[in-house]
Amino acid sequence: MKIVVLDGYTLNPGDLSWDALKAIGDCEIYDRTPASLTVERIGDAEIVLTNKVVIDDAVLKACPAMKYVGVLATGYNVIDLEATRKAGVVVTNIPAYSTDSVAQMVFAHLLNIVNQVQFHSEAVHGGEWVNSADFSFFRTPLFELSGKTLGIIGFGKIGQKVAEIGHAFGMKILFQNRSILKDISEDFKQCELDELLKESDVVSLNCPLTEANYEFIGQEKLALMKKGAVLINTGRGPLINEQDLADALNEGHLAAAGLDVLSDEPPAADHPLLTAQNCYLTPHIAWATIEARQRLMDIAVNNLQAFLNRESLNVIN
Repeated sequence: MKIVVLDGYTLNPGDLSWDALKAIGDCEIYDRTPASLTVERIGDAEIVLTNKVVIDDAVLKACPAMKYVGVLATGYNVIDLEATRKAGVVVTNIPAYSTDSVAQMVFAHLLNIVNQVQFHSEAVHGGEWVNSADFSFFRTPLFELSGKTLGIIGFGKIGQKVAEIGHAFGMKILFQNRSILKDISEDFKQCELDELLKESDVVSLNCPLTEANYEFIGQEKLALMKKGAVLINTGRGPLINEQDLADALNEGHLAAAGLDVLSDEPPAADHPLLTAQNCYLTPHIAWATIEARQRLMDIAVNNLQAFLNRESLNVIN
Protein backbone atom coordinates (compact mmCIF):
# COMPACT_ATOMS: atom_id res chain seq x y z
CA MET A 1 0.00 0.00 0.00
CA LYS A 2 1.38 3.39 -1.00
CA ILE A 3 0.96 6.31 1.42
CA VAL A 4 1.89 9.89 0.52
CA VAL A 5 2.18 12.75 3.01
CA LEU A 6 2.04 15.94 0.96
CA ASP A 7 3.01 18.54 3.55
CA GLY A 8 4.27 16.96 6.74
CA TYR A 9 6.66 19.65 7.96
CA THR A 10 4.29 21.69 10.14
CA LEU A 11 3.11 18.56 11.95
CA ASN A 12 6.57 17.06 12.23
CA PRO A 13 9.57 19.33 11.64
CA GLY A 14 11.76 16.57 13.05
CA ASP A 15 10.80 16.21 16.71
CA LEU A 16 8.17 13.47 16.20
CA SER A 17 8.31 10.05 14.57
CA TRP A 18 6.56 8.83 11.42
CA ASP A 19 7.27 5.20 12.36
CA ALA A 20 3.66 4.30 13.20
CA LEU A 21 2.56 5.50 9.77
CA LYS A 22 5.48 3.80 8.01
CA ALA A 23 4.50 0.52 9.65
CA ILE A 24 1.20 0.59 7.75
CA GLY A 25 2.60 0.83 4.22
CA ASP A 26 5.16 2.21 1.77
CA CYS A 27 5.35 5.83 2.91
CA GLU A 28 6.63 8.86 1.01
CA ILE A 29 6.80 12.03 3.11
CA TYR A 30 7.22 15.51 1.65
CA ASP A 31 7.79 18.58 3.80
CA ARG A 32 5.84 20.77 1.36
CA THR A 33 4.12 20.27 -1.98
CA PRO A 34 3.37 23.07 -4.45
CA ALA A 35 0.10 22.75 -6.35
CA SER A 36 2.00 22.05 -9.55
CA LEU A 37 3.42 18.82 -8.06
CA THR A 38 0.34 17.51 -6.23
CA VAL A 39 -0.78 15.07 -8.92
CA GLU A 40 2.76 13.88 -9.67
CA ARG A 41 3.52 13.16 -6.03
CA ILE A 42 0.25 11.39 -5.34
CA GLY A 43 0.61 9.27 -8.45
CA ASP A 44 -0.86 5.83 -7.82
CA ALA A 45 -1.04 6.22 -4.04
CA GLU A 46 -4.15 4.88 -2.35
CA ILE A 47 -3.66 6.86 0.86
CA VAL A 48 -3.01 10.63 0.93
CA LEU A 49 -2.39 12.78 3.98
CA THR A 50 -2.59 16.56 3.63
CA ASN A 51 -2.69 19.64 5.80
CA LYS A 52 -2.98 22.62 3.43
CA VAL A 53 -2.48 21.04 0.01
CA VAL A 54 -5.76 21.21 -1.91
CA ILE A 55 -7.47 18.01 -3.03
CA ASP A 56 -10.12 19.01 -5.57
CA ASP A 57 -12.02 17.37 -8.41
CA ALA A 58 -9.13 17.76 -10.85
CA VAL A 59 -6.69 16.04 -8.49
CA LEU A 60 -9.14 13.23 -7.81
CA LYS A 61 -9.69 12.57 -11.50
CA ALA A 62 -5.94 12.59 -12.17
CA CYS A 63 -5.29 10.15 -9.30
CA PRO A 64 -7.93 7.40 -9.62
CA ALA A 65 -6.11 5.02 -7.27
CA MET A 66 -6.80 7.31 -4.32
CA LYS A 67 -9.16 5.73 -1.76
CA TYR A 68 -8.53 7.78 1.38
CA VAL A 69 -7.57 11.35 2.30
CA GLY A 70 -6.55 12.09 5.87
CA VAL A 71 -6.57 15.79 6.71
CA LEU A 72 -3.87 16.53 9.28
CA ALA A 73 -5.96 19.27 10.90
CA THR A 74 -9.45 19.94 12.20
CA GLY A 75 -10.46 22.27 9.36
CA TYR A 76 -11.02 20.61 5.98
CA ASN A 77 -11.76 23.50 3.63
CA VAL A 78 -8.89 22.32 1.38
CA ILE A 79 -10.93 19.26 0.40
CA ASP A 80 -13.72 19.23 -2.20
CA LEU A 81 -16.05 17.03 -0.17
CA GLU A 82 -18.67 16.65 -2.89
CA ALA A 83 -16.03 15.51 -5.38
CA THR A 84 -14.64 12.99 -2.88
CA ARG A 85 -18.12 11.59 -2.29
CA LYS A 86 -18.65 11.10 -6.02
CA ALA A 87 -15.22 9.48 -6.35
CA GLY A 88 -15.84 7.16 -3.39
CA VAL A 89 -12.85 8.57 -1.49
CA VAL A 90 -13.13 8.57 2.31
CA VAL A 91 -12.01 11.79 4.06
CA THR A 92 -11.16 12.08 7.75
CA ASN A 93 -10.01 14.95 9.95
CA ILE A 94 -8.46 15.39 13.41
CA PRO A 95 -10.93 16.82 15.93
CA ALA A 96 -10.25 18.10 19.44
CA TYR A 97 -6.51 17.46 19.56
CA SER A 98 -5.41 20.99 20.50
CA THR A 99 -8.04 22.23 22.97
CA ASP A 100 -5.65 22.79 25.87
CA SER A 101 -2.94 24.28 23.66
CA VAL A 102 -5.23 26.80 21.97
CA ALA A 103 -6.79 27.87 25.26
CA GLN A 104 -3.29 28.30 26.66
CA MET A 105 -2.40 30.62 23.76
CA VAL A 106 -5.45 32.78 24.46
CA PHE A 107 -4.00 33.53 27.87
CA ALA A 108 -0.42 33.75 26.61
CA HIS A 109 -1.57 36.70 24.51
CA LEU A 110 -3.81 38.13 27.19
CA LEU A 111 -1.22 37.96 29.97
CA ASN A 112 1.40 39.50 27.70
CA ILE A 113 -0.99 42.39 27.04
CA VAL A 114 -2.09 43.10 30.61
CA ASN A 115 1.37 42.61 32.14
CA GLN A 116 3.36 43.89 29.13
CA VAL A 117 5.83 41.04 29.50
CA GLN A 118 7.51 41.44 26.11
CA PHE A 119 7.79 45.22 26.43
CA HIS A 120 9.38 45.16 29.88
CA SER A 121 11.71 42.29 29.02
CA GLU A 122 12.98 44.30 26.06
CA ALA A 123 13.39 47.35 28.34
CA VAL A 124 15.48 45.31 30.78
CA HIS A 125 17.66 43.91 28.02
CA GLY A 126 18.01 47.45 26.68
CA GLY A 127 19.68 48.50 29.93
CA GLU A 128 16.84 50.34 31.64
CA TRP A 129 16.93 48.24 34.82
CA VAL A 130 20.69 48.33 35.07
CA ASN A 131 20.51 52.11 34.91
CA SER A 132 17.39 52.51 37.05
CA ALA A 133 17.44 54.54 40.28
CA ASP A 134 14.72 52.24 41.67
CA PHE A 135 14.45 48.52 42.36
CA SER A 136 11.32 48.39 40.18
CA PHE A 137 10.05 50.33 37.20
CA PHE A 138 7.11 50.05 34.84
CA ARG A 139 6.68 51.97 31.61
CA THR A 140 3.04 51.11 30.90
CA PRO A 141 -0.08 50.57 33.01
CA LEU A 142 -0.49 46.99 34.28
CA PHE A 143 -3.84 45.34 34.92
CA GLU A 144 -5.35 42.44 36.88
CA LEU A 145 -7.66 40.01 35.13
CA SER A 146 -9.65 39.41 38.31
CA GLY A 147 -12.95 41.26 38.16
CA LYS A 148 -12.79 41.85 34.40
CA THR A 149 -15.40 40.45 32.02
CA LEU A 150 -14.31 37.89 29.45
CA GLY A 151 -16.61 37.45 26.48
CA ILE A 152 -16.16 34.21 24.52
CA ILE A 153 -17.60 33.88 21.02
CA GLY A 154 -18.02 30.19 20.25
CA PHE A 155 -18.53 27.85 23.20
CA GLY A 156 -17.31 24.50 22.00
CA LYS A 157 -14.54 22.58 23.72
CA ILE A 158 -11.96 25.34 23.27
CA GLY A 159 -14.35 28.11 24.29
CA GLN A 160 -15.34 26.22 27.41
CA LYS A 161 -11.71 25.60 28.33
CA VAL A 162 -11.02 29.34 27.91
CA ALA A 163 -13.99 30.02 30.21
CA GLU A 164 -12.62 27.66 32.88
CA ILE A 165 -9.22 29.36 32.84
CA GLY A 166 -10.73 32.83 32.85
CA HIS A 167 -12.96 31.91 35.76
CA ALA A 168 -9.91 30.64 37.66
CA PHE A 169 -8.40 34.11 37.21
CA GLY A 170 -11.52 35.61 38.78
CA MET A 171 -13.06 36.86 35.54
CA LYS A 172 -16.78 37.16 34.88
CA ILE A 173 -17.65 34.92 31.90
CA LEU A 174 -20.08 35.77 29.11
CA PHE A 175 -20.42 33.61 26.02
CA GLN A 176 -22.25 33.62 22.72
CA ASN A 177 -22.98 30.44 20.80
CA ARG A 178 -25.04 29.55 17.74
CA SER A 179 -27.26 27.23 19.79
CA ILE A 180 -28.65 27.50 23.29
CA LEU A 181 -26.50 25.43 25.63
CA LYS A 182 -27.77 23.61 28.69
CA ASP A 183 -25.90 22.01 31.57
CA ILE A 184 -23.37 24.85 31.56
CA SER A 185 -21.95 26.16 34.82
CA GLU A 186 -24.11 28.83 36.37
CA ASP A 187 -20.93 30.91 36.60
CA PHE A 188 -21.08 31.32 32.81
CA LYS A 189 -23.79 33.45 31.18
CA GLN A 190 -24.97 32.94 27.61
CA CYS A 191 -25.99 36.14 25.84
CA GLU A 192 -26.44 37.72 22.42
CA LEU A 193 -23.43 38.91 20.46
CA ASP A 194 -24.05 42.65 20.79
CA GLU A 195 -24.52 42.40 24.56
CA LEU A 196 -21.30 40.43 24.86
CA LEU A 197 -19.34 42.98 22.83
CA LYS A 198 -20.71 45.91 24.85
CA GLU A 199 -20.07 44.33 28.25
CA SER A 200 -16.73 42.58 27.83
CA ASP A 201 -13.30 43.90 28.74
CA VAL A 202 -11.76 41.04 26.76
CA VAL A 203 -13.32 39.31 23.73
CA SER A 204 -11.96 35.93 22.63
CA LEU A 205 -12.91 34.45 19.25
CA ASN A 206 -13.16 30.67 19.51
CA CYS A 207 -15.77 29.92 16.87
CA PRO A 208 -15.40 28.08 13.54
CA LEU A 209 -15.37 30.08 10.32
CA THR A 210 -18.62 29.88 8.35
CA GLU A 211 -20.16 31.80 5.47
CA ALA A 212 -22.39 33.56 8.01
CA ASN A 213 -19.57 34.94 10.18
CA TYR A 214 -16.98 35.88 7.55
CA GLU A 215 -15.45 39.19 8.73
CA PHE A 216 -18.30 39.60 11.21
CA ILE A 217 -15.95 41.48 13.52
CA GLY A 218 -15.77 44.66 11.47
CA GLN A 219 -16.27 48.35 11.98
CA GLU A 220 -19.83 48.03 13.32
CA LYS A 221 -19.09 45.33 15.89
CA LEU A 222 -15.75 46.84 16.89
CA ALA A 223 -17.54 50.11 17.63
CA LEU A 224 -19.79 48.26 20.09
CA MET A 225 -16.81 47.11 22.14
CA LYS A 226 -15.72 49.07 25.19
CA LYS A 227 -13.10 51.73 24.67
CA GLY A 228 -9.93 50.12 25.95
CA ALA A 229 -11.12 46.52 25.42
CA VAL A 230 -8.85 43.73 24.19
CA LEU A 231 -9.58 41.38 21.28
CA ILE A 232 -8.01 37.90 21.08
CA ASN A 233 -8.32 35.66 18.01
CA THR A 234 -7.08 32.06 18.00
CA GLY A 235 -9.89 30.90 15.71
CA ARG A 236 -9.62 31.84 12.04
CA GLY A 237 -8.26 35.02 10.50
CA PRO A 238 -11.26 35.79 8.25
CA LEU A 239 -13.52 36.16 11.29
CA ILE A 240 -12.13 39.72 11.43
CA ASN A 241 -12.07 42.56 8.92
CA GLU A 242 -8.40 43.24 9.49
CA GLN A 243 -8.30 46.77 8.13
CA ASP A 244 -11.17 47.74 10.43
CA LEU A 245 -9.32 46.20 13.38
CA ALA A 246 -6.14 48.09 12.47
CA ASP A 247 -8.17 51.31 12.39
CA ALA A 248 -9.75 50.59 15.79
CA LEU A 249 -6.29 49.99 17.28
CA ASN A 250 -4.63 52.98 15.67
CA GLU A 251 -7.47 55.28 16.70
CA GLY A 252 -7.17 54.06 20.30
CA HIS A 253 -10.66 52.60 20.55
CA LEU A 254 -9.25 49.16 21.44
CA ALA A 255 -6.37 48.89 23.87
CA ALA A 256 -4.77 45.91 22.15
CA ALA A 257 -5.29 42.80 20.06
CA GLY A 258 -3.59 39.40 20.31
CA LEU A 259 -3.88 37.34 17.14
CA ASP A 260 -2.55 33.90 16.28
CA VAL A 261 -4.29 33.79 12.89
CA LEU A 262 -4.66 36.08 9.88
CA SER A 263 -6.73 35.89 6.70
CA ASP A 264 -3.68 35.26 4.55
CA GLU A 265 -0.89 33.14 6.01
CA PRO A 266 1.86 34.11 5.67
CA PRO A 267 0.71 37.76 5.40
CA ALA A 268 1.82 40.24 2.77
CA ALA A 269 4.52 42.69 3.83
CA ASP A 270 2.00 45.56 3.74
CA HIS A 271 -0.64 43.82 5.89
CA PRO A 272 -2.28 46.55 8.02
CA LEU A 273 -1.97 44.65 11.30
CA LEU A 274 1.81 44.31 11.00
CA THR A 275 2.13 48.00 11.78
CA ALA A 276 -1.03 48.55 13.85
CA GLN A 277 -0.66 50.00 17.32
CA ASN A 278 -0.60 47.46 20.19
CA CYS A 279 -1.19 44.50 17.91
CA TYR A 280 0.56 41.30 19.01
CA LEU A 281 0.90 38.58 16.38
CA THR A 282 2.03 34.97 16.55
CA PRO A 283 2.41 32.81 13.39
CA HIS A 284 -0.52 30.36 13.78
CA ILE A 285 1.16 28.33 16.50
CA ALA A 286 -1.59 27.90 19.12
CA TRP A 287 -2.09 24.31 17.91
CA ALA A 288 1.59 23.47 17.68
CA THR A 289 2.73 22.36 21.13
CA ILE A 290 4.60 19.07 20.97
CA GLU A 291 1.85 17.38 23.01
CA ALA A 292 -0.90 18.54 20.63
CA ARG A 293 1.09 17.53 17.55
CA GLN A 294 1.73 14.08 19.01
CA ARG A 295 -2.01 13.70 19.64
CA LEU A 296 -2.64 14.78 16.05
CA MET A 297 -0.16 12.19 14.77
CA ASP A 298 -1.72 9.45 16.91
CA ILE A 299 -5.26 10.29 15.77
CA ALA A 300 -4.17 10.42 12.11
CA VAL A 301 -2.74 6.91 12.39
CA ASN A 302 -5.83 5.64 14.24
CA ASN A 303 -8.10 7.16 11.57
CA LEU A 304 -6.20 5.34 8.84
CA GLN A 305 -6.12 2.04 10.73
CA ALA A 306 -9.88 2.28 11.24
CA PHE A 307 -10.38 2.86 7.52
CA LEU A 308 -8.27 -0.17 6.67
CA ASN A 309 -10.36 -2.20 9.14
CA ARG A 310 -13.51 -0.96 7.36
CA GLU A 311 -14.51 1.08 10.37
CA SER A 312 -15.59 4.71 10.44
CA LEU A 313 -13.56 7.06 12.63
CA ASN A 314 -13.67 10.87 12.22
CA VAL A 315 -15.07 10.53 8.68
CA ILE A 316 -16.34 13.90 7.42
CA ASN A 317 -17.76 13.07 3.97
